[in-house]
Amino acid sequence: MRKLAAVVLLALAPLALAASNYPDRPIKLIVPWAAGGDTDSIYRSFAPLLQKYLGQPVVVANVKGASGTVGEREAANATPDGYTVFAPHDYIHSVYYAGLTDIRYDKAFDPICLVSSTPSIVTASAKRPWKSFKDMVADAKAHPGTITVGASLGSTSQYSMALMAKAAGIKVKYVPYDGTAPRMSALLGGHIDLADSNLTQESKVKAGQLKFLAIMSEKRNAEIPDVPTLKELGYDVEYAVNRGIMVPKGTPKDVEATLGAACRKAANDPQFAKAMKQQGTDVRYLDAAQYAAFLAKDDAITKDLTKDLGLLKQE
Repeated sequence: MRKLAAVVLLALAPLALAASNYPDRPIKLIVPWAAGGDTDSIYRSFAPLLQKYLGQPVVVANVKGASGTVGEREAANATPDGYTVFAPHDYIHSVYYAGLTDIRYDKAFDPICLVSSTPSIVTASAKRPWKSFKDMVADAKAHPGTITVGASLGSTSQYSMALMAKAAGIKVKYVPYDGTAPRMSALLGGHIDLADSNLTQESKVKAGQLKFLAIMSEKRNAEIPDVPTLKELGYDVEYAVNRGIMVPKGTPKDVEATLGAACRKAANDPQFAKAMKQQGTDVRYLDAAQYAAFLAKDDAITKDLTKDLGLLKQE
């Protein structure tokens, strides 16, 4: 038994030493969406600050595909040493319950921190004649199932619009796009009628290329005071995309603590607040324990929504 114990200790020694020296080389931050989209932009603002407080390069790696599940799987299968970090948002719940992946977030990852929250905005192509959300709803009811909505199927961009459509009592047709950038390009080109977006598209709205019909926040946003909330229009719907940092299960606790401390400093850095304001996003910092509780609540809500929307495949 003593010999076996010694062998085990010898095997664990390199991992313990690596953890005590963490970080001593660059860190890979997996963003599971294409470059140029909202998620990519937020994490590219966050990565240099995380790097600042960790003292090692943090390199963003866009691993796109299959509604974010390709990047999620790469992150889940990575060596749990703190040198591969995952940058998810709420899609990790919906893709599981919709049957697009067999990865359960709480079995594959440990939460480090939540960093931001982005309210969704119902956005229309400028090529459509609607001047208001009410106009769009009237058209949709007159021509059920003909209005096209761009979305990453099984992800937040579909869930937000599905909630909107259900509340408004309309039927829409979903057109799949893998990420924000291609979805917004399609909307700008008039290839689809509607999509979920946010304040990053405000300049295009001002230029007459897009139309904001309604925001899914509790109150109107001061940056776009003329855009009504769905709640004030009579629809009890709020929706936001929440982004954080996770690591593969089995990552040493002292490594997680180091990451957590750096994450707190980066999320509370004035530079991050400035960058998020420009991107129409709220800084929303939660530590590991708070983020875990948030994820559990979000997971339960998403399961109920998936079932309610007729998309539930995983139990």
